[in-house]
Amino acid sequence: MRKLIATPILIATFIAMAAQANAAGLGQPVDWQLGLQQAATPVMEFIHSFHGFLLIIITVISLFVLALLIYVMVKFNAKSNPTPSKTSHNTFIEVVWTVVPILILIAIAIPSFRLLYFQRELPAADMTVKAIGNKWYWDYEYPDHDGISFTAAIDMEKEPRLLATDVEVVVPVNKVIRVIVTANDVLHSWTVPSFGSKIDAVPGRLNETWFKAEKEGVFYGQCSELCGKDHAYMPIMVRVVSEDEFKAWVDKAKTAGVEEAQKHLASILTTRGKLALNAAGQPANN
Repeated sequence: MRKLIATPILIATFIAMAAQANAAGLGQPVDWQLGLQQAATPVMEFIHSFHGFLLIIITVISLFVLALLIYVMVKFNAKSNPTPSKTSHNTFIEVVWTVVPILILIAIAIPSFRLLYFQRELPAADMTVKAIGNKWYWDYEYPDHDGISFTAAIDMEKEPRLLATDVEVVVPVNKVIRVIVTANDVLHSWTVPSFGSKIDAVPGRLNETWFKAEKEGVFYGQCSELCGKDHAYMPIMVRVVSEDEFKAWVDKAKTAGVEEAQKHLASILTTRGKLALNAAGQPANN
């Protein structure tokens, strides 16, 4: 009797945990997370929509194929059908299995091309950040702000582990950020999942992408090219703040350096009660 009572409770608990995990994941992955990280930009919202559309299509196809297999196993086994059919041609079926896949591919291709165009067609940028990949850290430059530059490397003392860096990339909310990406040595890839941003850093070449963060907070990513033995230790950490907070960071970085600017920004966020929380609801390290 206890087992009968406990089973629905366990199922309900798992469903609740899954629902909560599916709603979490803004800026970083979380335990038991289902699906993609939450969207913080229009591009990622489009990716979410396209992902949901594809999930419906593949689910319908999988169920249809399963139904056909079950039908064939039941209807045409040796016991149920001792005298097999000798049908050699069916024009209708041949037309259907040719036309329907074409229609499905067209239905997938249209939003797919729209998404690719949306990602690659850069709108007018409000500011530019240059990211330079190295083995195994990132250099950043702000060409629109008197050439502010710094190096961001992994910080093993911070949480979340393997995602936090010693210095943060700081950008304003609701602004179009153009990201120019290159590398000094081997292939790297600048990737932030909640932004829907992923662009290769190629030595001797400039690639570019963009994002417009519509939510404040801390967003994490990683190099997603196999760039060498310390590939797993090359994270990306972007803090999105208000325009006033970004201006204060820039002013401090110009006069006292980026590290002092980071401490100054942390004190501002703490004073205003806006110290960013990570996806688990715990204060993020500053």
